[in-house]
Amino acid sequence: MSRHVAVIGAGIEGACSALALLRAGHRVTLLDPGRPGGEQAASFGNAGWFSSHSVLPPSLPGLWRKVPGFLSDPLGPLAIRWSYFPKVLPWLLRYLSAGASEAKLLRIAQALRPLLKDSPLLHEALAREAGVPELVERKGLIHAFHTRAGFEAEAMGWRIRRQVGIDWRELEGEALRAVEPDLDPAYGFGVLVEEAGRCLDPGAYVAALVAQAQREGATLRPVAARGLRIEGGRLRGVALADGSQLDCEAAAICCGAHSVALAAQAGDRVPLESERGYHVMLRGTNIGPRHSMSLSAARMVVNPMRDGLRAAGQVEIAGLAAAPNWKRAEILRDHLLKSFPDLPDPFPAERVSVWMGHRPSMPDGMPCLGPASATPDVVHAFGHGHVGLVAGPRTGRIVAQLLSGRAPEIPIAPFAPTRFR
Repeated sequence: MSRHVAVIGAGIEGACSALALLRAGHRVTLLDPGRPGGEQAASFGNAGWFSSHSVLPPSLPGLWRKVPGFLSDPLGPLAIRWSYFPKVLPWLLRYLSAGASEAKLLRIAQALRPLLKDSPLLHEALAREAGVPELVERKGLIHAFHTRAGFEAEAMGWRIRRQVGIDWRELEGEALRAVEPDLDPAYGFGVLVEEAGRCLDPGAYVAALVAQAQREGATLRPVAARGLRIEGGRLRGVALADGSQLDCEAAAICCGAHSVALAAQAGDRVPLESERGYHVMLRGTNIGPRHSMSLSAARMVVNPMRDGLRAAGQVEIAGLAAAPNWKRAEILRDHLLKSFPDLPDPFPAERVSVWMGHRPSMPDGMPCLGPASATPDVVHAFGHGHVGLVAGPRTGRIVAQLLSGRAPEIPIAPFAPTRFR
């Protein structure tokens, strides 16, 4: 069964879906008004982690007690703007409920693990096929803590990771110094998750995947999708922002935080929210970590990339339209300079850049991945939150399997867009 499929969105999920659909024998048109891998895209600015162990939602038991602090501290690691609070409250209640118990966390981890497992290997293959093998590295990710007690304070999460088959190696004292000599000596304990990997330039990587899809026959149209034409339970076409229509037999909705309206037209009202994230780049330095790492005290990820050192993190709930609060990026910069004391402080301003983007997040930390309610001709593939990059390859394969009339390679019932009805 070969069909003309509109892939709406050319981020990591759209790029991987396009490639998988082409290889399944379909004709593909990619729709995205922005440049693939450009600064407007969440794929451009993320931390670059292929964290196949990221199986837990951001919400954890007891988090509800901290909500007043989130509202009172506009620069905390998770902040909610007061003006947006009434609108986001229903989503926030679901978010808190998703991580309210260890049993709930385990169910989410059991669902996410098959989606993320072996992802670094899948990314290696995609990068090689796209001619950019140097952008993917698989030598593990480190979580660093000041003391073993800091790690043990997160024991529940690590216990759940162990239950779903994730292993790690402990690094304490001199063992951590040996692999990360530039790290602040205040960090005395770490765990190395060796199965994980990283990307050295996420924007360039996504652009390369889209270019590979074009070489394999995909058409890229720089225009947004504005609507779906569904008649008699079948997709007949996609309405475009330029007033034209793309005639097609199937579609994949992969446009991240902008997917809500299209999902509704496909029969599914989804509680999708933007978790706004920030990054700071220090360019032209070889000081910093040898591995990509998460620093517990700073609540951020640090990734040495091919054009500098990136610190990414922060969660700001303020919607799609609010202006960035660049003080949040400055916080990341200050944490970075403190965490690696050999970095120049102040760092030359002309070599510092900042970014803000939109993580498309469902309240339970799991994506919307599955057929639409109005027609099986439309597949949802958005809402991956903090695991968008790592989940890309298998998400694309599942999209292709569903639109080819085949069973998905992993269970996807937990990701159903109807799960919040």
